[in-house]
Amino acid sequence: MDVVSTAEVPADEGFAFWRAVSSKTWVPYEARCAPHLESRFQASISSSALGPVQTALATTTPYTLRRTPKHIRQMDPEMYKIACIVRGHGVMTPQGDRESVFRAGDLVLYDTSRPYQAEMAPDIAATQMLVLYFPRSLLPLPPRDLRRLTMVPISGAQGIGALSSHFMLQLARHMHELTPSDTARLSALTLDVLTAALAGALDARSAVPPHTRKRALLAGIHAFIEQNLGEAHLAPDVIAAAHHISLRYLHKLFRTEGHTVAGWIRARRLQRCQRDLADPRLAAHPISSIAARWGFVNPAHFSQAFRNAYGWSPRQFRQQCTQSIQVCADPQDEPGLRLASSVERSSHDVITSARHR
Repeated sequence: MDVVSTAEVPADEGFAFWRAVSSKTWVPYEARCAPHLESRFQASISSSALGPVQTALATTTPYTLRRTPKHIRQMDPEMYKIACIVRGHGVMTPQGDRESVFRAGDLVLYDTSRPYQAEMAPDIAATQMLVLYFPRSLLPLPPRDLRRLTMVPISGAQGIGALSSHFMLQLARHMHELTPSDTARLSALTLDVLTAALAGALDARSAVPPHTRKRALLAGIHAFIEQNLGEAHLAPDVIAAAHHISLRYLHKLFRTEGHTVAGWIRARRLQRCQRDLADPRLAAHPISSIAARWGFVNPAHFSQAFRNAYGWSPRQFRQQCTQSIQVCADPQDEPGLRLASSVERSSHDVITSARHR
């Protein structure tokens, strides 16, 4: 993942720097910032690729951007951008149309061939959004229909928009953890989710192939589970009801992937517990509280499930990670990098050791 931030330049050059970086990342546009905010403007962008889909997680203080016909003549790669608001809100104004407000969780479709204006929330400190950027040909929906959706917020509060929003928000939160193999798998899945969301907004679900709808639904369910792992009541019937499908169909979806619903939830919870137990910053937290944080209300049940998964009891695992961190920490590393890399290496080493005992 590539990260660029205005922290790399002097404060009085931050906005000009961001204007150049964002135009290079996406397409040329005009950017403006209120004079009293420009001197303390801050922004950062983390970008990577999911196959043909370019992803960027951008966090900025308030500013306004405008793409005009002149910019389009200057450069038009004929791409779509889909943005999901992670934090904050703003206002969009398509050419000649009334304003539309977009809020956290909403999805917004941009077409590089059409003019638009967007203003990041002027009343909050910073807005964060995940932007996916890809060729228009990758969406199997009629371009004429999609024109009706450009710059129109798709609510992330209900229906297929909510499923897609859950997926996008989880992608934003975990972008920094993705490995090359993860990004390869996520490419087609991400497009399936976006296709389903746009088709739902168009009321054209029949235009989406059944396998695309199924994969998009499953991705939305996975994201819903991630978002609610800490809820002790999270169970198959709750998940089915939240997605308006039968319990039987939910189990069928997971069986086709070689999993059970309960097994998937348990595995994801154990992975979160394993990560927290390996983190020295949480060393003062009781094991039972870490387990409860991720939905394990019975300490004895958690201990047995953890041992079955990793070959150590939670206490043994934490002790081994502590010892491993002390051994593998490189004194030449920067403190923050030292801690992160040491936790990752020690956790991996302890699990590998346990599996080969």
